[in-house]
Amino acid sequence: MHNIKILSVFGTRPEAVKMAPIVQLLANTAGVEARVCVTAQHRQMLDQVLHLFEIKPDYDLDLMRENQALAQLSAAIFTELDPVLEHFQPDWVLAQGDTTTVAIAALLTYFRRIRFGHVEAGLRTHDKWQPFPEEINRRVAGVTADLHFAPTEWAKNNLLREGIDEKLIHVTGNTVIDALQFVRQRPEPQAITDLLAESLKGKKLLLVTAHRRENFGAGLENIYQALLELAKEPGLQIIYPVHLNPNVQEPAQRLLAGVQNITLLPPLDYLPLVHLMKRAHIILTDSGGIQEEAPAFGIPTLVLRDVTERPEGVAAGTLKLVGANVSRIVTETKRLLNDSNAYSKMAKAANPYGDGHAAEKIVAALLAQN
Repeated sequence: MHNIKILSVFGTRPEAVKMAPIVQLLANTAGVEARVCVTAQHRQMLDQVLHLFEIKPDYDLDLMRENQALAQLSAAIFTELDPVLEHFQPDWVLAQGDTTTVAIAALLTYFRRIRFGHVEAGLRTHDKWQPFPEEINRRVAGVTADLHFAPTEWAKNNLLREGIDEKLIHVTGNTVIDALQFVRQRPEPQAITDLLAESLKGKKLLLVTAHRRENFGAGLENIYQALLELAKEPGLQIIYPVHLNPNVQEPAQRLLAGVQNITLLPPLDYLPLVHLMKRAHIILTDSGGIQEEAPAFGIPTLVLRDVTERPEGVAAGTLKLVGANVSRIVTETKRLLNDSNAYSKMAKAANPYGDGHAAEKIVAALLAQN
């Protein structure tokens, strides 16, 4: 019997973080010939995760271009990934989440009749514009997948409502918890230790990440106005690693640079970002991944979006939606700062995203198919 051939495909930092535990496990699993292909949809941010998890891609498509439109990126993935599939001829392709890389990889596997496993399957907002383009990307992956690795029962139920056979769905937890357990044990980078020693000085840390497309323009302007108001709070230090996208950089620099109690940083590698999360008192974010990661640290998290495909965290009480509304952001942040009961209720809520063994469950399900 020949080894099962599995190709893992990813292109962005969040995908790399969530695929890393699977890639590491596959590399050490008997009977598996595992290879990795990166589209490098996000070059610099991807590379630091590959280094952190010691992953060397077998195929690097290096597709990132400045100001690349979604159509251009999609076309490039189609034309560059297809020869990889032809060359390796995998039994399975694995991809995670909801990026353009995922959607195109799913379609290519369908065209070539290769079985496709979708990691973090079943997330839905049921609004095709929020988040854009992720909601449609993950629906495309869901239609083509042969196995669906749902992180929660809620995600599984979404797939069942779409007519997916229950036998094809495995509830595994989220692999980001596996990755966090690896990264949180690494020493805190000296740069983070020095930064916090200099900037906090007894103050509480409000960590901010905001970069989603649906917040470009008025949304980010509102978020930044809220930060200006919160910067007046005594005993609070705001730290905001600013995404390199000009739609994020321009208003951030214009409105927030030089403001007392606000520290703007360049984008952070994953290791320092995790350690900043560990030290935060409150997190404001429009990121999908941080909505899953913050509960693992017991950090109350306000989500800068009107809808989320991760409502388990809202239901559990670890997350609260505040949108890009100045009043709601300021009111809810101040409530957590000033109401110890409200803070404790969010901080002590149970993490709904798994036990850190998702990769093992995914690999076991794949091996059971052969």
